Order: sequence, then structure tokens, then C-alpha cells
Amino acid sequence: MDSLQTRIDKSVTHTVKAIFPNTTNHYDTLFGGTALMWMDEVAFITATRFSRQKMVTVSSDRVDFKKPVPAGTIAELIARVSHVGTSSLLIKVEVYLEQMYSDDREKAMEGTFTFVAIDENKQPVKISY
Repeated sequence: MDSLQTRIDKSVTHTVKAIFPNTTNHYDTLFGGTALMWMDEVAFITATRFSRQKMVTVSSDRVDFKKPVPAGTIAELIARVSHVGTSSLLIKVEVYLEQMYSDDREKAMEGTFTFVAIDENKQPVKISY
């Protein structure tokens, strides 16, 4: 059985997305709703990889959009378990903006998502690790 820290480290998830015009708004930057969907998805994957149980999003807390992410760039989403409760996990998601043709990289957004483990009746259950 893994230690808690080992399990957290093994569940860190990286996802990389190219910012194409179909994901941008009228300012030619990443649409906030798309960013939130991607952040929730990578957080869900991390929660599931950590717990190996059925997990559902119950809240997102303070998502900060620090920099616009323009079309023609790359976004790397990194999700990590930041807190383990009895039936819940807090997942911190950071999104980094990278230029396609240089090594420039900066944090564009971050947020925290809460997930709860559920049983077959959609009732909260203890997270086992």
C-alpha cells in the first residue's frame, strides 16, 4: 500500500492543449468556459487516479484568470491533490501559457476543485488509499 505522499505524487496529471480558434472568444483568447471545462476535467482525472473510486465535482473555488491565453499558444494544465478528507479531495489546478516557438512560459490561471467519492447510489463514501 502506498503512502499518502506517494499516492499524491503518482496522481499528478499534466494535460497539454493547443489554443486553436475554435476555443477562443471574440478577443482571440481562450474562452473562460473552455478553460474551466479543461480544468475540471484534469482535476477529475487526478481525483480518480488518486482514489480509483467514482468521483464527482461538488465545487470549484476561486478560479483566477491571471493572463489571457491567446490563440496560437500552448496551455499546460497541471493538477495535484492538495488535501485529502474523509470522502472528499481538493485538487489544485494550475494552467501555464507557453509560446509555441520560444521557451517563454508563465502561469495564466489557477483554481481549486472539490471532489467527493460516491457509491453506486451516488452517496458519499470514504476515500480508501
